[in-house]
This record gives sequence, structure tokens and C-alpha cells, in this order.
Amino acid sequence: MAAAVEQALSTREHLLVQAGTGTGKSLGYLVPALLSKDRVVVATATLALQHQLVERDIPALLDATEQTLGERPSYAVLKGRSNYACLHRVREGVPDDQGALLGAEQLPSGSLGAEVLALREWVEEEATGDGTGERDHAPRHGDRAWRQVSVSHRECLGASKCPFGTECFAEAAKERAYAAQLVVTNHSLLAIDAVEGIPMIPEYDAVVVDEAHELVARVTQAATDELSVPEIERASRRAGRHVEGDEAEDLADAGEVLREAIDETPPGRVDRLPPQLGDALVLVRDAARALASAMPRDTGEDAGAAQAKGWAQELFATAERMAAGADADVLWVAERDRNRGGNHLCVAPLQVWGPMRDKLLYDKTVVMTSATLKLGGDFDSVASSVGLRVDERSSDDAPIERDASHLPWRGLDVGSPFDYAKQGILYVAKHLPPPGRDGLGAAQLDEIAELVDAADGRTLGLFSSRRAAEAAAEGVRERLPHLTTLAQGEAQLAELSALFVEDPHTCLFGTLSLWQGLDVPGDTCQLVLIDRIPFPRPDDPLMSARQRAVEQAGGNGFMTVAANHAALLLAQGAGRLIRTTSDRGVVAVLDPRLVTARYGAYLRASLPPMWTTTDPAVVRQALGRLAAG
Repeated sequence: MAAAVEQALSTREHLLVQAGTGTGKSLGYLVPALLSKDRVVVATATLALQHQLVERDIPALLDATEQTLGERPSYAVLKGRSNYACLHRVREGVPDDQGALLGAEQLPSGSLGAEVLALREWVEEEATGDGTGERDHAPRHGDRAWRQVSVSHRECLGASKCPFGTECFAEAAKERAYAAQLVVTNHSLLAIDAVEGIPMIPEYDAVVVDEAHELVARVTQAATDELSVPEIERASRRAGRHVEGDEAEDLADAGEVLREAIDETPPGRVDRLPPQLGDALVLVRDAARALASAMPRDTGEDAGAAQAKGWAQELFATAERMAAGADADVLWVAERDRNRGGNHLCVAPLQVWGPMRDKLLYDKTVVMTSATLKLGGDFDSVASSVGLRVDERSSDDAPIERDASHLPWRGLDVGSPFDYAKQGILYVAKHLPPPGRDGLGAAQLDEIAELVDAADGRTLGLFSSRRAAEAAAEGVRERLPHLTTLAQGEAQLAELSALFVEDPHTCLFGTLSLWQGLDVPGDTCQLVLIDRIPFPRPDDPLMSARQRAVEQAGGNGFMTVAANHAALLLAQGAGRLIRTTSDRGVVAVLDPRLVTARYGAYLRASLPPMWTTTDPAVVRQALGRLAAG
């Protein structure tokens, strides 16, 4: 892998590397990145991997190689502005009411006010002690408390206007990144910088995208905008203090018109703008533009004015995008409870491969790596989704020259240190009925209980919905009361994971965040249950629009969109089982379509090469032997 990454950086060929868990893939790209002498950006999808790189892998690598290299290359971490504490917010912003009225000794432990006061004290310690002010290093707190000591990019005064600009944590992080050879950031910041064209990262020559199976989703997320009536109302109230005319009230009135239009529009994808909704969006757009124009041109050091103007400008841009009804965008009405603001509008790009090709792959050298990049047995699907054409794939026998119309790339599978055929069993419950819309039936619940009983706990259940996870947990508790059964939502995920690890006679049932984010090697997890093939919901606005677009272009929309989505999640879910060379266990899929449907072979080819069976007796015996030690 290291040799392939080195070749990619020198020849400017893009590289897709599938590297299984335990291969040490971070060293596989860090070593050639440091040897290249160019600035390389490493983008991750999760904070856990970012921590691993910054706290463990990179320092260990530099310690080991400093003498050989003759120098110690520099590295830096760069995150979005809201991940850093804001000194202006802490020292001059409006304080939290509790924190303003009470002293720390009077506040109940764990209250919002106590959290805010603790954060403020920590911020000042960071400022006087050359700390980074990063949220990850802060005392324990919730999202509401953190908002009291941080700002978003639209609220920021800017380093030149802020009285604390020379001390700013976010600006200091930028400066460190400008001086570093290696910059560690996240997919979202990379997307904003490269695809959205908003400068966030210092000029760089190449980028390594780790956890690259997440990239398309993260780029899509970064390019998605929302518009809600409560947001319009807040912007109107904030701006009303800074304008003399009726512009703020006009925006609030436009918000009410939009509320009526949204209420009249059925939830789901909006293929053609209804006249009432289109007119309301134009009204909001024009009112937001008028409000932004009425604000002072230079807000100076007035953080409130800067924030209000930024909100108005953002509302204008979002409403304008939605009102345009461009073919390149997908617009939909998303459902939300009235007490959380009611239904709201969302808009996302129909596809991101075009912008990624034009704005990232064309200018930079990109290495993408993950444990799951081969879907259906090859790299073609993932390559196409990020903007690389299948006919551009290069090889030693037929290298392709990079030019304006060709972006050569290679695919490499470096394998795995695990012997999946001996360590794992893939069991498909062929005898069960296909899953229905009503969730888990009696047959599925019986099957789950029998498998969990055979495993004596030690089960991670990955379910397609919260309702299914809760139903399975309730069913197992009734049938197997001697085991501990945990369900996502009953406590914080970190606490549930700790409880799961502590006692092997435990089951943990949950949904999507467990499919990809949980790492529990050893005897804790010897059975991974998957209730159904994780196809996207048929009424998912973005996925259904993408599927239709593929079909209109003459392709197979189901295989290109739905099957690839399911294959990726299945591979990630199955990957929870084998985390070390000594792990053993079973991945049990309760959806018979994995072996009975025509697309089943494609999905199975995306999974680790485990020994496969449809015999429940064989699997129960295997689980029993594992549980007995």
C-alpha cells in the first residue's frame, strides 16, 4: 500500500485502496505522505479516527523516523470554526442567564449553567496556557453549553475586526496548518474547501481520504441546505435591533407566507415547485436580500450585527437556490413535529461526482482508502460515484496519461490479516419470510432469541429502524431474562458500549450509528445480527431522485443507487464482527433475499469472504461452541 501511495503521489494518478481492518493502513499512507515533501491533507469521516491519527499514529511515526529523516516533519489539525472556543463570545458575548446570576458553587452539578461556567474557566486556561481551545479537549458538556462559548462562521467578526483576533484559537489552528507539511481535517471541511470553493484549508498538493466509503455522503451533506420558518423568525428578531426600517418585519411576514405554503405541500420530494411554494420562496428571498442590504455595510466589532447580517445573507442564498428549481438539485419537504418547528424545506445536489471531478480530482492527487471500497467485487461503483470513469482505470500494461479529459486511477486491494473463511460464518436465514413493512414478525423474533440464546449474549444487533431494535430488545428480554439486553437510546452510546464490553452475557441492539462506529474486539461480540438488507427507503427523496436519474439515462437505477447503498452498509455492518486475528463469530442476516434474489450475489460479493450457510442448526452449534470457550 505504501509503495502504491508513493507511486500515486509521484505520477499524479488517483488511487483507490481497499485495506481491511488491522492492516495498518494509516501508516500505509502516512509514510509516503511525509516522504513526499509536499503538503498533504488527510481527511477523515469520524472524530475517532482523527484522534487515533493525531494522538497515536502520527506522533509514533515521527518518533520512530525522526533520526532517519534528519528532521521532524510538522503536522496540524484543522476543524470547522465552531469546533473551537471563541474568546469574544466568552469575554464579551451575552452570557448564559444561569451563569450570569449565580456563582459556580450555587449551580447544581450537571446543569447548563454549571457546564457553561466550567467551559469559560477552561477557555481562559487554554488562552493563558497556549492551549488549542478545541472542543474535544473541553470538560464534559452538552451541545447547548458549547454554543455559549463558540460561534459559527457566519457569527465570526473576522480576525481583523475582533479585539481578540491575535489570540483566536481558530486563527491559530489555521496558522499551524499553513506551516505544516501534513494537515489532518475532516471530509466536511474538505468538501467545503474543494467542492464548494470556500477557502478553508491552506494550499495543498495531494489529499488522502480515509474512511472514503463515507465521502459521497459527507460531500452531499456539506452541499445540502435547509430552510425553516423558526429560522426565519430568529433571523428577523436578531436583525430587528440593527435596522431602522420595516425590513425585519417584512422577513417575518414572508416566513408566515412560507409556513402556509409548506403546510399545503405534501411531505416528500418536490419535482415541480407548486405556484404557492414558489411565490413564498421568492418572497423570502427578496425580503432577506432587502434586510441584508439595510444592515450596516461594516458591522465593526458588533457581534450581534455581524451575526444578524450573516443570517440574512444565508437565508437569501438558500431561498434563491430553492426558488430556482434547478435540475441539478433535489428539493423536498421534510417532516418535523410542530413543537420542533414543523415541516421544513431541504435542497441537496442530485449528484456530487461532477463537482468532485471538476473541483477536486482535476486539480489534486487523491488517494482514497477504506476497508470497504469494492462493491460487488470491484472498484467501479465507488470510482464512478466520486467522479472517476471506468475507462480511465490505469494499469502497468496500459497506463493512461493525465490530461484535461482523462484522470487516470488505479484500484488496489491489499487484503486483510484475517482469515475470514476460518474466523467467521455468514448465516442467511433462508427459511424466514421476506421482511415486511410492519417490522419484525414472530418468526424473526423467535430466530433472534434462538441465536442469542446459543451465543449466550455476546450479540450486536444492527437494525433498519429504531422501532425494530426496540422490538427485538423487548422480545429478547421476555424470552431470555437472564441476559442483559441494551437498546440504543436508553443511554449515551459511549455508556452503552462500555456496558456491552464489560459483560459478555450482554446484547446491544441499535441502528445506523452502530453499523459503522463501533469497535469491540474479543469475546464481547461473537454474533452480529442484521435484520434486513439495508436498502434506502423507497420514499427517500434524494435516493429516489438519484435512482430515477440513472434510469432516465438508460442505466439500472436500482443496482446503481439502492443496491450499492445496501452493499456498503452490509459490508460495514459485517465488519463489526472480526476486529483481530483471534476473533471468531457469526454474521446472521435474517433477510432471505440475500440468497434468493438476483441481486443477492452482488451483495454477498461485497462482504468479507466468510464461510456461508443457510442451516440454522449448524450456526447454533457453532455459537454454542464459541460460548463454551
